[in-house]
Amino acid sequence: MKDNDRPAENNTAGYYKGRGAQINPKNRFLPRDYIRENPEGIDEWWQPDGQTEYIVEHARAIVNKVDSPDLGMMYSMNPYQGCEHGCIYCYARNTHQYWGYSAGKDFEHKIIVKKNAPELFRKFLNNKNWRSVPISVSGNTDCYQPAERKFGITRQLLQIALQYRQPIAMITKNALILRDKDLLAQMAKQNQVAVFVSITAMDEKLRLVMEPRTASYKQRLKVICELSESGIPVGVMNAPVIPGINDQEMCEVLKAAKENGARYAGYTIVRLNDAVGIIFKDWLKKNFPDRCEKVCHLIESCHGGALHDSEWGRRMKGEGNIAELISKQFKMQTRILGLNKEKINLDTSHFCRPGQQLSLFE
Repeated sequence: MKDNDRPAENNTAGYYKGRGAQINPKNRFLPRDYIRENPEGIDEWWQPDGQTEYIVEHARAIVNKVDSPDLGMMYSMNPYQGCEHGCIYCYARNTHQYWGYSAGKDFEHKIIVKKNAPELFRKFLNNKNWRSVPISVSGNTDCYQPAERKFGITRQLLQIALQYRQPIAMITKNALILRDKDLLAQMAKQNQVAVFVSITAMDEKLRLVMEPRTASYKQRLKVICELSESGIPVGVMNAPVIPGINDQEMCEVLKAAKENGARYAGYTIVRLNDAVGIIFKDWLKKNFPDRCEKVCHLIESCHGGALHDSEWGRRMKGEGNIAELISKQFKMQTRILGLNKEKINLDTSHFCRPGQQLSLFE
């Protein structure tokens, strides 16, 4: 990224450094909003902007069926809702509204913790009707976000998956995944795990404003390298590509990932549906005031004149000249680098429930 393309030094009063969203847009499911009229008043419900609150939830289910054909998964599992990483573009922000919170700052400050997730996962796998297919962990929010260091739910889920020989796919942008390299390596020996590491660019100054509480890009490349050296199939997800912000960094991202052992690659075009569009535009004005309108127009050109597209088969990759250019660049670079030579095909044939008699040949 050229110096004149870098985000502006934001010294705006009230700008919360270290956080992505700067506002709390209205939750469209709630008829009323709460605001703090007097900043000096005592409001026990009010959460300070620098503080993260963990809300323990007794979930009723942990594995969800995924109907979207765009996502390449049939089932997903998310031990946390909300994400302290604070990625400004995150599509999962909208789901926080279902819990009664805002998709903005609430998404980063109020983290819902499903402490009974391991119990639910074991119960799910014990269901006699379950016919093993890969389950994606982090289909919505990052399972290795900072909360995982405190609660360790993801590691428990992996231990259960290993015990049942249940194939797992994962995506993360946090180096904490290296803590579980021992479990992942064991699963990899049975071809029962694949990991994608999300890298949006190679510019640290951009990361700090776009993905404020994530691992550095150098750390993410280290994750790819260490996982690969441990025999764990690993890929890079260059997503989302935001025209006018990080689209020019795709080649560098793919090259660096390949050099560190990535075998697979993917990408998506940013789409800003519902409240995410409001949050993102506010962030753009505060960090890239000189090109806010231009970036919005470029994004709209990829989605038929809107900031998002809900049409399956089109919404993730976009359409139009800009989207086509990005697609061609991705295909050319993956071909040159030798990425995606093989498809991920996790083995479900070894699935068994503990206590079930194993084949003599296993």
